[in-house]
Amino acid sequence: MRETEPWKFLDAYRGRVFTGKWPTLPQLFDIVTERFPDRPCFTVYSPERVSLTYKEAQAVTVKVAAYLHSIGIAKGSHVAVTGKNAPEWAVAYLAVLYAGAVVVPIDYQLPTREILALIKAGDVSAAFIDEEKFEEMQKELSTMPCFSLAKGTRNYIYDLAPPSGTKFEPPVVPGQSLAAILFTSGTTGIPKGVMLSHENFVSDCFLAQSNLNISETDVFYALLPIHHSYTMLAVFIESLSVGAETVFGKKMVVKQILSDLKQAKVTMFLGVPMLFNKLLSGIMKGIKEKGAVAYALIRTLMAISGFIKKAFGVNPGKKIFHSVLEKASLSSIRICISGGGPLDPQVFRQYNQLGIDFVQGYGLTETSPILTLNPVEHYKETSVGKVIPGAEIRIDNPNEEGIGEIVVRGPMVMQGYYKMPEETAEVLSEDGWLRTGDLGKLDDENYLYLAGRIKNLIVTEGGKNVYPEEIENEFQLYDEIEQILVRGYIPEGKSVAEEIEALVYPNQDWAAQNKLTSEQIEAQIQEIIAEVNQRLRPYQKITRIQLLNEPLEMTTTKKLKRQTSGSASNLVPELK
Repeated sequence: MRETEPWKFLDAYRGRVFTGKWPTLPQLFDIVTERFPDRPCFTVYSPERVSLTYKEAQAVTVKVAAYLHSIGIAKGSHVAVTGKNAPEWAVAYLAVLYAGAVVVPIDYQLPTREILALIKAGDVSAAFIDEEKFEEMQKELSTMPCFSLAKGTRNYIYDLAPPSGTKFEPPVVPGQSLAAILFTSGTTGIPKGVMLSHENFVSDCFLAQSNLNISETDVFYALLPIHHSYTMLAVFIESLSVGAETVFGKKMVVKQILSDLKQAKVTMFLGVPMLFNKLLSGIMKGIKEKGAVAYALIRTLMAISGFIKKAFGVNPGKKIFHSVLEKASLSSIRICISGGGPLDPQVFRQYNQLGIDFVQGYGLTETSPILTLNPVEHYKETSVGKVIPGAEIRIDNPNEEGIGEIVVRGPMVMQGYYKMPEETAEVLSEDGWLRTGDLGKLDDENYLYLAGRIKNLIVTEGGKNVYPEEIENEFQLYDEIEQILVRGYIPEGKSVAEEIEALVYPNQDWAAQNKLTSEQIEAQIQEIIAEVNQRLRPYQKITRIQLLNEPLEMTTTKKLKRQTSGSASNLVPELK
């Protein structure tokens, strides 16, 4: 934890720009613009660099907000923003808040009918839409003002301006007032509109910085969909809170990502386990190609580097492996943060050995979302981080291993689900405790360790609890497997106790490159399962496999949707 509070600079603006403990998001943007008017704010490479400074971003945001206000968008209005990661998306989001309204970010990758359903559920009265769906959705939303996030189209956001002579003063809203409704279904269930206030976002943003040292010289990379709470807070809002630069990634394609990282000299790289696994796999593949002797030497140096870093707090890896990181376009990276699911400790360890400060975090949309972060100076590879100041976490009904439901309270906890009082009451108590539905345990230093989701828990014949996510994590470094979902099944002749099966979607590139037949693919997958089974406890062993013809459906942060089972090509008999 840092010696001084990261939000200490706000004291100079309290009473002049805002009152209370935390500013609203527009007030925060005003403060940071005053501090760093000429620093780059929102940037995109398409392919040439296009960037707005803080002063320019604020000016266009206020202009759009004034226009929105002139057509009646004000306190109580809900405005949807749906589109790809881009400076225009960020300006739309902030402009809605400057107008005093509530922003409703929606996943643009959803089918149009689902976007329209969420617009209706969120009581939206205007919408910012990307070019691919603009014409189609404008027809469907004929009674609603619609604006485009794509240059060269009509109603383009940057062209919006209030009538000449209009005077606009952004309305002051209380910090506790609703800022955004984020629709989430997680990996199961119907979408719920999570209501988050300005105070939820801003408090979480600064409290997280107690475990994370960032400044105006950082360059954040917004690669994962920005409508999702993880990117929205941990990249977009964190970045603008300190006057740093946000670079918007257009495609989740490794070649494009590496190009962006290199051109932008990104220092803060946030992603999900699947992405970091692929990047590490590419790095290690390049090292192996140098030959067995060179590979053994580099792995030895990595182990020494990791030991020095862990034991003495010195990071020699940046210098030792500069050429390796340069080739992988990662030499400018200061910190990588993995969220959205547990990461294999080996991956965590190898990035740190290579000289990159690599940490994990944990949170939920319902908690704005950050609850824990691993401090760089004292990280634990198997933990998702230390509980941030202001967040209270307790473990309900712990078993003999200390594992129970994670329950949390703090200023980052949501106001509730929009127009869903019963669903809200199920998870949020009157005194502010939120039931996460996640299982985990705390150590004596207040570091959190995840076990899995309560609803995914498998209970075996001996009454043992098996957490599917723990088993799935064992497969993260096998390139042969693109996706794996572990679940319980009841064998014939049994009525209650479950055994464990794995649904596997093989890596199609691996199969094609090696010209494998379906029988060869099945044989190699069985070998991998058998190898992992050797490492598992007896009651965790996989006894049945389904190979899938098609990939499983995923969320936008690359989590498997567990209620889908995919199309099985064959059912491998029970393994003994």
